[in-house]
Amino acid sequence: MDNMKTKSVLIGISGGVDSAVAASILKEKGFHVEGLYIYNGFPTRAEEDAVNVAERLSIPLHRADISESFKKYIVDYFISEYLAARTPNPCIVCNKKIKFKYLLEEAKKRGIDYIATGHYARIEDTGGENGFRLKKGTDKTKDQSYFLFELGQKELSKIIFPNGDKTKEEIKNIARDLGFGSLTERESQEICFIPDNNYRGFIENCTKSTIFHPGNIVDRKGNIVGSHRGIHSVTIGQRKGLNIASERPYYVLEIERDKNEVLVGREEDQFFDGLIAGNVSWISPDYAAAGDLKVTTHIRYRHRGVESEITIQDEQEEGKALDKNSVSVRFETPQKAVAPGQAAVFYQGDYLIGGGWIEKGVRVD
Repeated sequence: MDNMKTKSVLIGISGGVDSAVAASILKEKGFHVEGLYIYNGFPTRAEEDAVNVAERLSIPLHRADISESFKKYIVDYFISEYLAARTPNPCIVCNKKIKFKYLLEEAKKRGIDYIATGHYARIEDTGGENGFRLKKGTDKTKDQSYFLFELGQKELSKIIFPNGDKTKEEIKNIARDLGFGSLTERESQEICFIPDNNYRGFIENCTKSTIFHPGNIVDRKGNIVGSHRGIHSVTIGQRKGLNIASERPYYVLEIERDKNEVLVGREEDQFFDGLIAGNVSWISPDYAAAGDLKVTTHIRYRHRGVESEITIQDEQEEGKALDKNSVSVRFETPQKAVAPGQAAVFYQGDYLIGGGWIEKGVRVD
């Protein structure tokens, strides 16, 4: 970074420990640092913390009120996915459509060279056209690259992840040294706009309760084994709270929106041999040109990953042309709880090469 002494960077300051330390690291490296607090319409203590962080680091803090966009792109998406019997991942969508979008816009407006966040991920410039690569963070237990698969070359050329080569422990220690000890205690919860994590209640409050109809829970033979209070109230792989009297536990296998039915089965019925993913985006167009790829696929954030083969769909299937942004993924070993609406993210070693949204799990009978 020696030749970049006077380069400027706009960092997203959330009021949490990761972005606070990231901003400090950038200052240490000689950047001119400015902060941006993105207000999403859901008031929390975070803004107060962000102001304190900026003051302590002596950096200017700008504020962007993106409440309207956030409601449209994140909250409405979150609710409509549940109503469509899919399991959303708002953080991924927010990174692409809100966080990095507004950081880039704001940086451009202010003539700032780069943007940064506190994410645990790394960017590598391999040179040449489309040469930017996205890598897992050094701390594998905290790696957040999974949430960033929709970023492309344009964004990666402008982003810095100062925390990518550090462990969470190191970040916490730096935070204590900086006097941000109190921030380390407050890890961000699952979904920022649902502070109590009661997303079922949140969805019910935001929508007309008349659209939720109780319906049947059926087994694979079609026998009715229980009832649900609305398809938004169950998730793929769920075992608890189904209220089915049975010797062996049942798990949610599929949610049939049109029939308003929930299909359940046993532990061994949960496994899929692969999946179809749509709206696939590639970190670099070079990857997509390969046709078939050997990858490790992660089907949810905390998934350990499974060796897989991807086939990029450009042929016809059952007489209809498939979206060329679809891929078919075949697992080497069957995986359970493949949830439509979640992200399937593809890696080769530490490199994230792309990802897409799970449309359905596939069984090879």
